[in-house]
Amino acid sequence: MSDIRTLALACRDAAPLIAALDTGAKRELLRDMAAAVERRAGDILDANAKDREQASAKGVQGAMLDRLRLDEARVAAIARALREVSALPDPVGVVTRRETRPNGIAIERVRIPLGVVAMIYEARPNVTADAAGLCLMAGNAVILRGGSEAIHSNAAIASALHEALPAHGLPAAAVTLLADLRREAMVELLQLADIVDLAIPRGGEGLIRFVAEHARVPVIKHYKGVCHLYVDRDVDLALALDLLVDGKTSRPGVCNALETLLVHRDIAPLFLPLVAQVLRGRGVELRGDEATRALVPEASPAGEDDYAAEFLDLILAIRVVDDLDGAIAHIRRYGSDHTEVIATRDEHAARRFIQALRSAVVMVNASSRFSDGGELGLGAEIGISTTRLHAYGPMGAESLTVERFVVRGEGQVRHPESRVR
Repeated sequence: MSDIRTLALACRDAAPLIAALDTGAKRELLRDMAAAVERRAGDILDANAKDREQASAKGVQGAMLDRLRLDEARVAAIARALREVSALPDPVGVVTRRETRPNGIAIERVRIPLGVVAMIYEARPNVTADAAGLCLMAGNAVILRGGSEAIHSNAAIASALHEALPAHGLPAAAVTLLADLRREAMVELLQLADIVDLAIPRGGEGLIRFVAEHARVPVIKHYKGVCHLYVDRDVDLALALDLLVDGKTSRPGVCNALETLLVHRDIAPLFLPLVAQVLRGRGVELRGDEATRALVPEASPAGEDDYAAEFLDLILAIRVVDDLDGAIAHIRRYGSDHTEVIATRDEHAARRFIQALRSAVVMVNASSRFSDGGELGLGAEIGISTTRLHAYGPMGAESLTVERFVVRGEGQVRHPESRVR
């Protein structure tokens, strides 16, 4: 038996112990994990410094290096997220629907844990704690497979989480961090359909496509975040500019950052010069169509690849559209079903925008940067699903459960003639 299968089996054996925990026990466990992260903050930061040093030596820079970086504030945020998850409503055992059929049988739909979740991720050390906390709150065991660039950080965070398990009578296998980071080992994990109930990849498009192509277990996918802001004709220009600046510049290397700006033709002569003035001072490179470049001469020509790109950098693609329908058509062609924003004072336009698009998150007059599990009240997120399965959009603890039917009767049978007389 391979090491990967042995570890996965141990995790599966731990899953019923997690599922049996009541709400209070899970809350206490996560609070203890948060305290352990705070106690081990120095070790975690030392490990992260080693990872960043090695990453820099390999030429890693920009968005990837930012995702890898931890500081005191980010470590504190990891602990805070665990506490926020601990305070969430427990999804396990929730009855989502109840009805009684004409024959008297009572039918309930009840949330239960998935079982074993495999989390496969790159660069973001905080995912180690976020994924563990959300899986445990949802009654699941978890297998964590981080990237080689964060190997020391992930190990230090997992070690802190493990400190809390023995006091709750739980084995370390409930939160299993894989040390074997070979691709062959990942492929083996993804093919354990008899053990792993769901795989969630979180990282670059290449990683997610690799996971989807090699998995025999169900996969929640999120290839990339090509997020749009459409500025409508009837708009508060200052509001639209604030949404753009926050969405593009506050943290350009994340998946909920804006990548494309669409502007109604009637408002473009007023709005685009303001855009150029403000974003120029923030170091943003502008790429636009002919109509954009006529108003902003310093913008570079934008090609098809630019409108489909997830830049994860201080680069913005711009297109002037004739109207709302033009913006919707553009998003349908180039969007990635992640997050779309409309800035408008026209409620009819807002409703049309919402109804016409199928993206996981649609926002009206709010920054794309709110497309995040923590900001949307989930405590933390294990990922953002752009796969329309049982979960769509930012995934919290509830998304790590499924509904089953519980049927209660008093001896009813479907075919009365089959009764023993």
